[in-house]
Amino acid sequence: MAYNHYILTCSGTACESNKGIELFKQLNAEAERQGVKDQVQIVKTGCFGFCEKGPIVKVLPEDSFYVEVKPDDAKEIIAEQVVKGREVKRLLYNEGKEQKASFAEHEIPFYQKQFRVVLRNCGVINPEVIDEYIAREGYSGLEKVLFEWTPEQIIEEMKQSGLRGRGGAGFPTWLKWDLARKAAGDQKYVICNADEGDPGAYMDRSTIEGDPHSIIEGMITAGKAIGSNQGYVYIRAEYPLAIERLKIALKQAREYGLVGKNILGSGFDFDIEIRLGAGAFVCGEETALIKSVEGNRGMPVPKPPFPANKGLWQKPTIINNVETLANVPVITARGGAWLAKLGTEKSKGTKVFALTGKVKNSGLVEVPMGTTLRELVYDVGGGIKDGKKFKGVQSGGPSGGILTEKSLDVPIDFESLLANGSMMGSGGMIVMDEDDCVVDVSRFYMEFCVEESCGKCSPCRIGTTQILKHLEKITSGKGTEDDLQKLEDIGHAITKASLCMLGMTAASPVMSTIKNFRNEYLEHIHDKKCCAGKCKKLLSFTIDPPKCIGCGLCAKKCPASCIVPEEASKYPDKKKPPYKINMADCLKCGECQAACKFNAVLKA
Repeated sequence: MAYNHYILTCSGTACESNKGIELFKQLNAEAERQGVKDQVQIVKTGCFGFCEKGPIVKVLPEDSFYVEVKPDDAKEIIAEQVVKGREVKRLLYNEGKEQKASFAEHEIPFYQKQFRVVLRNCGVINPEVIDEYIAREGYSGLEKVLFEWTPEQIIEEMKQSGLRGRGGAGFPTWLKWDLARKAAGDQKYVICNADEGDPGAYMDRSTIEGDPHSIIEGMITAGKAIGSNQGYVYIRAEYPLAIERLKIALKQAREYGLVGKNILGSGFDFDIEIRLGAGAFVCGEETALIKSVEGNRGMPVPKPPFPANKGLWQKPTIINNVETLANVPVITARGGAWLAKLGTEKSKGTKVFALTGKVKNSGLVEVPMGTTLRELVYDVGGGIKDGKKFKGVQSGGPSGGILTEKSLDVPIDFESLLANGSMMGSGGMIVMDEDDCVVDVSRFYMEFCVEESCGKCSPCRIGTTQILKHLEKITSGKGTEDDLQKLEDIGHAITKASLCMLGMTAASPVMSTIKNFRNEYLEHIHDKKCCAGKCKKLLSFTIDPPKCIGCGLCAKKCPASCIVPEEASKYPDKKKPPYKINMADCLKCGECQAACKFNAVLKA
């Protein structure tokens, strides 16, 4: 059935949690109430990427791009756009400039330097309808894989593409597949690693939510390449929307004969099962993931042998993350040479990042490899919020280092990030401004690593705990310069001696910040101060008597009851005496400063 208008509504996790479901229902209800249900189709899509401005609604064919849409706006969108054929200008994205008659998606600065390969269908199709995926090249590459190409040809095409693993290590995808293809075994396995656990990262989850069939097609292709007939998607149980959409996609693919026995009459069998993880960060490491899929506690094992030779149940196994597999259908449909045109000499294609932190335009972004950090932060991200000064970027999650202003013109690729003291990781990109304390950030990441360490090897189990203790000493004002030396010594030791990459990279944030922000550590040690005001034990609050009018609002908000009036006789010229803070009982919570309307409470 043809419609006059198509209304695409973001239904990723972020937008759904911000009344996106209610918005979708209201749009349908208004179309019914206003008698235009037969003129408009309202579609739930995956993430548009521009999370800062969600929920987002896009109306076709006008290409109207509405931001921060509320359920109450549904009535006006239907009445104006569908009934009267004119845009609702107040909802259009305008970036604070004079409103244009129409602001198409491609005109928005956030999108202009992006190039969507992995996210090609997110925000475009209904992820719960297989026909919409098929309409956009979906499963067209699989036809060649099943009926035209040999396993060797599939791997050659992957080699031509230059695709490297997007889970962080950057290992050539074709080589991993080729090793598994050549490995001896009566049974082989394909595993999709969807155990995304980095703080601030949501790339893989959003890809599955918006385009689950691309993962299925990628896994089937991998299965044909290595001679496997069984795949598993290992995904965190805490991602219910992604799991539900993956289940729907698998059900539809089976109904279409795309998963299971004798796929499309080709004689090739391949089935996929879902395995739920309990949220252990260490299970992102491939050998720990394998143990978890087998039903055991997720703990790494020494390598070699590598999973390509002995993996799941000691059989040859390949593990690729979601982003890697989502590239595969594009490679098989358009050819490896097409993808190889994007990116740099050694890092081909694009990379998806969860751009978060103190950047104006946070969201899910995809840029060609070789894009600089400056372009990502300032052109795509719109720069730093509230006119603050840029301080650094944490790339690679707990495993990566903090890149400073001197690295802003570094191209984003595997080699360049490593050379500058960080790493690609799975794609977390957290921007920091002048109000962030790198010592506190390092403490946070180390606290995370201590919590997530499986405890199997002593370098990681003991080393991360010791690093955290030294960081806690420094952030509480009890540190010495000896602690800095110990941090570096322990950091080098666990990097060399840990069993898996969790321990090997756990010290990266600490090592990079000591190198790039040593003065900030020395400030905590010698001056007992945290200029960013993030280390609570180094904070102190005072009340400025001339500014204080004696209203007592700060005292009412104080949970420790440590704010009391001064003696009235000391301030005869004031109607009410100012208040003072008894720092011995102060919790340093900052409630007094937040409550004061006269800027009389000062933080030092």
